[in-house]
Amino acid sequence: MNAAITLPIDEAQALAERLLKRQGFAEPHAQAIARTVVAGQRDECFSHGLYRLLGCVHTLKAGKVSPSAQPDLHDQSPAIVRVDAGGAFSQLAYELGRPVLVEKARSQGIAGLAINHCVHFSALWIEIEALTQAGLVAFACTPSHAWVAPAGGTSPLLGTNPMAFGWPRGDDTPPYLFDFATSAIARGDIELARREGRAVPEEWGIDGEGNPTSDPATILDGGAMQPFGGHKGSALATMVELLAGPLIGDLTSHESMAFDDGAGGLPYHGEIILAFDPKRWLGDGYQASMQRAEGLFERMAAQGARLPSQRRYQARKRSLANGLRVAKPLYDELLALANGNA
Repeated sequence: MNAAITLPIDEAQALAERLLKRQGFAEPHAQAIARTVVAGQRDECFSHGLYRLLGCVHTLKAGKVSPSAQPDLHDQSPAIVRVDAGGAFSQLAYELGRPVLVEKARSQGIAGLAINHCVHFSALWIEIEALTQAGLVAFACTPSHAWVAPAGGTSPLLGTNPMAFGWPRGDDTPPYLFDFATSAIARGDIELARREGRAVPEEWGIDGEGNPTSDPATILDGGAMQPFGGHKGSALATMVELLAGPLIGDLTSHESMAFDDGAGGLPYHGEIILAFDPKRWLGDGYQASMQRAEGLFERMAAQGARLPSQRRYQARKRSLANGLRVAKPLYDELLALANGNA
């Protein structure tokens, strides 16, 4: 990160809320969105931190998100809950649906939450970590806009299509948790590289002719991102399109891009979250099986392997002790929006 300032976490939360309310978001949405971006900044996931406020504001100004819609919960079946976000950002819809999802998972052993008609920008690990704190195993995925060419293709069709998985490890141990895009890199990382004037690895994207390029602007404007792992990443991205699109009656990334119609707003679509209660699956064997899982993690660590999210948890400790690092140009931009000067 270039020249940076340090903000106490409560000040960052207050700044984000003030900015969002000044720009027109109702207070419940402002608070929920702010909690999400501050969590990303706290864990040094900068592409999903305070920087995302810029996209939230642009999407509102473009008329592509509701600033005040109240989510509507539908208790569909013993194992399925749906929440209609009403065209607003996904955070309030998730917060409404999560306790019902937890209750259903504990009752049935497995349950699913579908969030429909939402605008989505956030990291999935935030949602999954909350479920692991309830003792559940969880998986989530969502499409995005059509920014990624399928393996062997030359034009954007698939989304970055992130997926996340979490496994609880007890009160004193952070969960085993991964969250990654099925593209070679998160789009936010390419956007940050363009803002900072940096080149990117050629495997991240292609130009309009299908040729690899290290210029982030070329990838973002007229080119396409690439899936990770060639055909394997492309297949996983397609799985996400289907699970979080047609299966729950919502949009694919291509359809989300068509809905945007050139406005440059954040993706509009759905999200699916699955939760498993290991106690219901295992009964009396719960403790023994969870300990076997710990043995797997221990053997990984013994080889020197880094478990996913370890760096993020280390960053969290630093931030809790010292405050959040924020790039000075970004802070100035956010402050202007919060003061109504932009």
